[in-house]
Amino acid sequence: MTAPSILFVCLGNICRSPLAEGIYRHLTQGASEKPLIASAGTGGWHVGNPPDRRSINVAAANGVDISRQRARQILLSDFFEFDLVVAMDRSNLARLQSTAPVDATASLHLFAELAFGTSDEVPDPYYGDLADFEAVYSMLSSGCSAMLAKFE
Repeated sequence: MTAPSILFVCLGNICRSPLAEGIYRHLTQGASEKPLIASAGTGGWHVGNPPDRRSINVAAANGVDISRQRARQILLSDFFEFDLVVAMDRSNLARLQSTAPVDATASLHLFAELAFGTSDEVPDPYYGDLADFEAVYSMLSSGCSAMLAKFE
């Protein structure tokens, strides 16, 4: 089975979703067919900025380079360009559901629901410390691995 194209979405596209994009891209590096992988935010405050330095550092410590990513806000075209639009939490999932065109072809999912079959949320580490970013990285790494296994 060919891995689906995935857009990971959080609030500002500087913490969780860039980590998920980087991890998933890293995990699919050896695939013969490279799926389209990206990330975006439901808000536009950080458009054009690199990920939070703590996300960059935690990713780098795990062999994943996200330093060249730049934040962007979700576009209406994303609902047609990607197979899956995956939100980090219920608040962003609700925003995506209210924004998605009625004829959108992408299916919308909560990250933990798709990865683990749970209704857990990926917590926003922005106001936390490095340990919070490390915990989010661990959750996203496990989840991305679980998703990839489902698509193989």
